Amino acid sequence: MKCDFCDTKATVFLTQLVEGEMKKICLCNACAKERGVTDPTGFSLADLLLGGLPGGPGLAIGNPTTVSSGGKKCPSCGFTMDDLKKVRRFGCSECYGTFSDEVGQMLRGMHKGATHIGKVPEGLMANQIRTQRLEELRSRLDQAIAAESYEEAAGIRDEIRTLDEVNH
Repeated sequence: MKCDFCDTKATVFLTQLVEGEMKKICLCNACAKERGVTDPTGFSLADLLLGGLPGGPGLAIGNPTTVSSGGKKCPSCGFTMDDLKKVRRFGCSECYGTFSDEVGQMLRGMHKGATHIGKVPEGLMANQIRTQRLEELRSRLDQAIAAESYEEAAGIRDEIRTLDEVNH
């Protein structure tokens, strides 16, 4: 494959899911170094994609929005939004609060949301579903007893016992 920026052989291949679409960039060593791909502190595939590729809109994404900090400075360390964009790290813990709006906009542009949901291990999910079902059945059992519907209560009791036996 050839580099997307020049016609030399590509040796660095980057793939990222952007707005539900798979975007792929092929770079030669020189272009990778020039764009900071080999520098772990300064590379962002999203920035490269937002900037687009020379000679083709193929991987450019819509109209990139510029995040403006309105001249904000961190009261603790004096860090600015421009510093954040250059260094890709905050200057101190106060920066998180100072630039929360801007960072929130940046996250929404890069991800589906600003909250991480994560994954739940299979066994834990099954246990949670079972526990919720038991709570629901116990509530229905209490309601059936209060309504003096003893046949229904006996059926619910048997279902609770069955679920308890499966766990033990």
